[in-house]
Amino acid sequence: MKDSQEKIQTGGVKMIQIDGKYKVWTKKVGSGPIKMLTLHGGPGCTHEYFECFEDFLPQEGIEFCYYDQLGSAYSDQPKDKSLWNVDRFREEVEQVRAALGLNNFYLFGNSWGGMLGIEYALKYQRHLKALIISNMTASIASYVKHINELRQKFPSETIKILEKYEAKEDYTAPEYQEVMFNQLYMKHLCRINPWPEPVQRTFRNLSTEVYNTMQGPNEFVVTGNIKDWNRWNDIQNIKVPTLLIVGRYDTMSAKDIQKMGELIPNSRVCICENGSHLSMYDDQETYFRYLLKFIKDVESNRFGK
Repeated sequence: MKDSQEKIQTGGVKMIQIDGKYKVWTKKVGSGPIKMLTLHGGPGCTHEYFECFEDFLPQEGIEFCYYDQLGSAYSDQPKDKSLWNVDRFREEVEQVRAALGLNNFYLFGNSWGGMLGIEYALKYQRHLKALIISNMTASIASYVKHINELRQKFPSETIKILEKYEAKEDYTAPEYQEVMFNQLYMKHLCRINPWPEPVQRTFRNLSTEVYNTMQGPNEFVVTGNIKDWNRWNDIQNIKVPTLLIVGRYDTMSAKDIQKMGELIPNSRVCICENGSHLSMYDDQETYFRYLLKFIKDVESNRFGK
């Protein structure tokens, strides 16, 4: 008999029941003794931009699991804004972990997923073998500070365009969107032109309701319910081996990530010198070299030595 908590489909896909009434989509890729659960960014993106992991992880005996968080394209998308908050998403991750039978596993989180990974580790690190925080700082205030420093380097005419539409709260104006894409996204989100197809697909499938509720209208204007999130005083309590990855051209500050490395006792900081926020694409070889070395060092008990 199938477990009442989950519905098994073909091709490694498993729909997992969470909160007693919703289903979230997961898919196992590869097979091997090393287990990893991935947390995508956004909030409200999809697992799709992680498809490049298939070229690097299974070959090393790493079995990883895609997972679309509630509200994202492959999972249920209830129309209830009260669901879109950090605490509920953290508990969702724990329900997914339990349903997948994961213990002593690697938790990987990119961007918002890295934030969610920090939250999970602070409450549930007894289940973790290691934590990977990819392209995420320890507070939203730190992120906002850095992204506004990047903004001040834009040409003055570009800044005027941003300010004009922001004053009217017209964030969907074509001119505003064009500036955001060319000046911010192409330089600091992913530096490959055109963007890789999985990245394009992820952004096409972005849940604007989840994103707008938690983040705000865009990367510069953070008005959502995560705006006061701050874990600088808590990350010292993460004791499991932790990898911190950042891109030199990231929307996150490399100095902030280095500071996190000083505070998290059993951690390693890796900077992708040619990478941005999606350095798994625009500095791919470096990114996966760091990631795989970390996993190999943890597996061989060489980490921290």
